[in-house]
Amino acid sequence: MNLRILIFLCWSIWPSFVFGQHQEVSEDPLPYKGKVNTEKDSLSILSAFRHGKVNGHFRYFFMATNNTRDLSDYFANAAGGGIRFETASFYGFRFAVGGSYVFNIASSDLSIPDSTTGTYNRYELGLFDVDDPETTTGLDRLEELYLSYTWSNSQILFGRQFINTPFINLQDGRMRPGAVEGIVLRFREWEHFSIESGLLYAMSPRSTDQWYRVENSLGLYSSGVNPDGSKSDYHGHVKSAGIGYMGIIARWKEKFSVHGWDVFVDNVMNTALLQFDLTQKLSNKDQLVFSAQLIRQDGVGNGGNEETDKTYFPIDGKSMAYGLKVGYNSGRIETSLNYSRITADGRYLMPREWGRDPLFTFLPRERNEGLGDVHAILGKINYTVVPERFTLGLGLGHYQLPDVKNTRLNKYGIPSYMQANLEIRYFFSGLLEGLDVQYLLASKFNAGETYSNDKYVINKVEMQVHNLVLNFHF
Repeated sequence: MNLRILIFLCWSIWPSFVFGQHQEVSEDPLPYKGKVNTEKDSLSILSAFRHGKVNGHFRYFFMATNNTRDLSDYFANAAGGGIRFETASFYGFRFAVGGSYVFNIASSDLSIPDSTTGTYNRYELGLFDVDDPETTTGLDRLEELYLSYTWSNSQILFGRQFINTPFINLQDGRMRPGAVEGIVLRFREWEHFSIESGLLYAMSPRSTDQWYRVENSLGLYSSGVNPDGSKSDYHGHVKSAGIGYMGIIARWKEKFSVHGWDVFVDNVMNTALLQFDLTQKLSNKDQLVFSAQLIRQDGVGNGGNEETDKTYFPIDGKSMAYGLKVGYNSGRIETSLNYSRITADGRYLMPREWGRDPLFTFLPRERNEGLGDVHAILGKINYTVVPERFTLGLGLGHYQLPDVKNTRLNKYGIPSYMQANLEIRYFFSGLLEGLDVQYLLASKFNAGETYSNDKYVINKVEMQVHNLVLNFHF
């Protein structure tokens, strides 16, 4: 066996032996919201299947992008859903299988580029298959197929599944979430301490209907440019045995918590996150929240390929990011002021195919991945109009980025911008229980130099994205 692969496998499996009893993620990956099967062990395999649970999810998604002036506008209507079956427990073992389907029912032609800039659609295509813009039917995917074993409060899963970690997560902002294939261990045997460890070798990113080896999942979305300004050419050229990750979460007296995560991408990079959260109660309902975050990245091996223009992460490269958060929660009102800083040491890089940013200043429909030398500040407020039924959310952020021509620190040519998001969610009850509706308006305004070149404008600034989503869970 190749020595590099052997070292990678040993690193990934090591936590399961050393910390043999503990694991948890702050929020479990639950794309299906039906009841969880908690019945006692079945006496036979047949009984386990007969007493299994079926959950389903239907979704309709309308999305429309309005660009400035005569730049192309887009719209899309998608409908689909998923269905999942999980057996009852048989001596702690469970088998689960689930799949999804998506239909393009009426949309712009997303395979045609803008006539002025030659730029392709950015947002609406994500409702379907980014790897095949002309496909409008037959978008189905086997996204769960795993065997799990549960003991006490801990669990091990092997196969195709969903996970929810700071860097690899559902990012459920389109029709179906991202899924992974591998082995995941969650150790939850201690009240205030948990560990998660995983070895992943395949991915099915959001907005795709195929499964890819980890190394081939990089670059399915837009890959931007290399630090020297040449077009990135790493898609299909990265060499990696896969991903090993570990997360540790420690809590004290429901007041203080520490989150430590490390993601090792063989032959590409290592990313470590350390986050501290402190909650101070002011009364029975009111509380203050303080958080601090630090992210460090380093190149591993040759960054994915011996040829510089085909690497994902610069050889011997590094990046640093940190963030601060101050929040207030009164039960019905939740508000926060957030700050993020990515230093000028290098670009913060994490494949967009794998998940959304963990930065405190993240707002849906834009990311600060692929950037260095960033100052971002975000104010957020969420108001619960009717508990468990009706919520309103508002976010307003300013993002100071490097110049669009500074390709060393600006991978996608995004100018500095301001962004305002408005979100409305309503959960029905009674006759329509299980149905919820969401409207999200994301508006982006230019705050930087674009050199009168619309390729730095279209789908990036001076635009709005409308999102209307209907969900039905059963």
